[in-house]
Amino acid sequence: MRGATTTIGHRSDAFPGTRACSGDPRGSRSIRSIRRASRESRRYETRRRVDSRGREQQVETEIGDPRRELSRLIERGDDEGLRRVLEVIPASDLALVLSRLSNDERTALLGRLPVETAADLIEYLPNVHAVSAIENLEPSSAAAIIEQLPSHLQGDLIGELDDADARNILDRMPPEDAASARQLSRYEDDEAGGLMITEMLVYDERQTVASVIADLRIHADAYRDYEIQYGYVRDEQGCLSGVLRMRDLLLAPHDRTLDRLMIRHPSSVADTTSLEELAEFFDGNNFLGVPVVDRERRPVGVVLRSAVHVARAERQGSDLLKMQGIVGGEELRSFPLLTRSRRRLAWLSVNIVLNLFAASVIAAFQDTLSSVIALAVFLPIISDMSGCSGNQAVAVTMRELSLGLVRADELLRVWLAEVSIGLMNGAALGVMIGLIAWLWQGPMMLGLVVAAALAINTVVAVSLGGILPLLMRRLNLDPAIASGPILTTVTDMCGFFWVLGLASLVLDRLT
Repeated sequence: MRGATTTIGHRSDAFPGTRACSGDPRGSRSIRSIRRASRESRRYETRRRVDSRGREQQVETEIGDPRRELSRLIERGDDEGLRRVLEVIPASDLALVLSRLSNDERTALLGRLPVETAADLIEYLPNVHAVSAIENLEPSSAAAIIEQLPSHLQGDLIGELDDADARNILDRMPPEDAASARQLSRYEDDEAGGLMITEMLVYDERQTVASVIADLRIHADAYRDYEIQYGYVRDEQGCLSGVLRMRDLLLAPHDRTLDRLMIRHPSSVADTTSLEELAEFFDGNNFLGVPVVDRERRPVGVVLRSAVHVARAERQGSDLLKMQGIVGGEELRSFPLLTRSRRRLAWLSVNIVLNLFAASVIAAFQDTLSSVIALAVFLPIISDMSGCSGNQAVAVTMRELSLGLVRADELLRVWLAEVSIGLMNGAALGVMIGLIAWLWQGPMMLGLVVAAALAINTVVAVSLGGILPLLMRRLNLDPAIASGPILTTVTDMCGFFWVLGLASLVLDRLT
């Protein structure tokens, strides 16, 4: 990491690589500082020319498609042209432009840029693109780029690389930075250790205000890019003992020690705290960040509120993809075609088998269906309506699981809550579909059969949808993956059975 020198407060002995903490986990470096002065509405390239009188002028030329321009410059090997184009691409467009480049082009682009600029671009890439590009770089180039990244991104990338690639890169990084990245990569993505940044100021209780201010001045270049609002104080055992407001530090007498100035007993979270617990913590506390401590209560990093919000959004997006049958919960259209096809076919193939079970119910009642062909009109309606009701229940349970508001062993409580709403909604939906069936197809008995089938199946769907994610969790299966296909199959089978079974009982009154 940049500015990684051993100082009084620059590092935490409990965790290598600790440095100044920023309110923005991505910091503020070359591209972002230049882009602040660029115009967002249009893209311009500034060139210098000399007029007929020998005077130098600046001429702005609007550039065309940035992706094509980058591709052209990469092919030509025009490093200066690449730098100019990147400077004028608005931040809001940068992720889109980079995603449209091929993987080889992204790798070539990163290899041609200064390491700080390349690190800036890495932060705009989805992890899967960043990992792929890093893997294709020379280990020394990859190490130089990763060294410039914020600590949490270093851990993310190293953790997703192949073991051999990770070792080659870590061996080329400064030992202290490599140890920090290696430690961070061991954490899960959805726990405090995987979300925290290790850029923080840590001081000892017996240090004076003067020594802390001197440290800040000596290492001003290292801290310049970061908004330092708080420092953290540790006791003689290295355990977190207080939080230091920078405002209090600047206004205090220089001979005062930190133990007389700090806020004692600060809030903190363990490095193994789950994303759900972190979200609950920030929902209940108006903090921008919270210090992270290890098993011995030594400060090892800071989790920012913004990082938790981003992680929750990514979790919800991944769960949505899993519920729709995307294996792994990750797909972008820039992925290789075979990879996208394989991830989708994995569940679609299983669904063929599951749908055969539902179709077997219809096959068992062929005589009934052939006698009252009007029933065929309502089979997909009942199947779809019940599936929608069940998926609503699945969504609520998944939401409560993500927020830590329900435990996997609370099956009865969830089931009773869903049965109640199932009876209410089932009755309402049954009356509506029954009236439609009677007025549209007649006779009245057809309306009663369809109404009863939808009402009963709604209760089945919501009660199953409510508890299915809990059952999956108890079996150590991902509820987002399995809940949807299982629910759809069961509601289809039950819906077809109720319609055709009830119709068989009153067949003489339907024909």
